[in-house]
Amino acid sequence: MSDNASENALGIFLRDRRMRLDPASFGFQRGRRRTPGLRREEVAQRANISPTWYTWLEQGRGGAPSAHVLDRIAKGLMLTEPERDHLHILAFGHPPEPHYRQYDGITPRLQRVLDSMPFSPAIIRTATWDVVAWNKAAVVILTDYAKLPKERRNILRMMFSDERMRAAQDEWRTVARYLVGAFRADAARAGAGVEIRKLVDELSASSPEFKVMWDDNEITSTREGIKRLHHPVLGLIDLEFSTFSVEGRSDLNMMIYSPANSEVMEQFRLLITGAC
Repeated sequence: MSDNASENALGIFLRDRRMRLDPASFGFQRGRRRTPGLRREEVAQRANISPTWYTWLEQGRGGAPSAHVLDRIAKGLMLTEPERDHLHILAFGHPPEPHYRQYDGITPRLQRVLDSMPFSPAIIRTATWDVVAWNKAAVVILTDYAKLPKERRNILRMMFSDERMRAAQDEWRTVARYLVGAFRADAARAGAGVEIRKLVDELSASSPEFKVMWDDNEITSTREGIKRLHHPVLGLIDLEFSTFSVEGRSDLNMMIYSPANSEVMEQFRLLITGAC
């Protein structure tokens, strides 16, 4: 790759994505075109920017666009979220500022990923910690989310208002403080400012304990660790947990709990198999 090409990686990426698009899909006539894809002026029209400026941008002489304009171009080119992130990295050297995306359902494929772990409880949670998907093991070991009203399927609401959830925690206060700090970090990272405020106001009004912990301004992480639970059938059990971001969905995280040893694994297997 030439030095000029290296310096104009943004323009090359834009041109490549432009040439992959079918003009007829956007209402443009195919006609006689020297190259495949949309014309530059058609992308500019979809992004509501100057055709001349967009041409300069592809040619590496348009100057740095604003993040807002870059997002309009990304939308005009029908870029995926990872492609949009890459576009921002090429232009500014970092991903875009987080923009919270309201939960709009998980794919069947993602649900199959959860179901493929028969003896490891797994859930999908949003940036504001609403549990939106789970597997059979989560129902048996953690809680039956399907029996809860949708608005109650929130980890913080359950932690501070559900007596059964509270009793299941080994050292509830330590766990609750840890979760509040992790929630603060997760929701801020996803850009869910308005949604955070609503939930925080609600919990602060209903739980003095939550308000004290929130006002402490601690920051923690739930990426991995050990969780001890008092299970109604198995007694005190140790679980290892890991949290994974869902690719292309900055608003979703997958939490997987694994038995900490082979003895607990066998207990899980017998209990979950019997519950099926």
